[in-house]
Amino acid sequence: MTHPEQRIIDFIEEHHIFTLAVARDNIPYCATCYYAWMEEQNEFVFTSDHETRHVRDVVEGNNYRVAGAIALETKIVGKIRGIQFTGFITSLENTAPGSTALKARARYLKRFPIARLMPNLHLWTLRPDFIKMTDNRLGFGKKLIWTADETLKSGADAL
Repeated sequence: MTHPEQRIIDFIEEHHIFTLAVARDNIPYCATCYYAWMEEQNEFVFTSDHETRHVRDVVEGNNYRVAGAIALETKIVGKIRGIQFTGFITSLENTAPGSTALKARARYLKRFPIARLMPNLHLWTLRPDFIKMTDNRLGFGKKLIWTADETLKSGADAL
């Protein structure tokens, strides 16, 4: 498994909220989720209840392919940075003990200790298969592209 370039990983680790985009019956919906990044597994881990619209749309619509974004909020054009990604989410409720589920839970609770107080902590992972990072500090419109199938591409002409 290839991993994203370190600049992409650093950006992901600097933040803690992503926008998750789902679709059901051709109707899109977005939700904001707290996440922790598991670099070794190349996955986001986040929590979301089964009653939320975005989880219902994924599960009932049987469409675990999602998209998302993380953005640095700034008005200074030269400092704009953000990523857009696609990938697949997986519920960790039915995974075997000793698997990624324990690592994900430990990682999430380390990042958000307050989550220990949640009576039902429903964890999910999101494994990206595509990440596009815009980083204007590298030049206006500079893109870094990573896909799970090939090595990192770089350059604004990639997308």
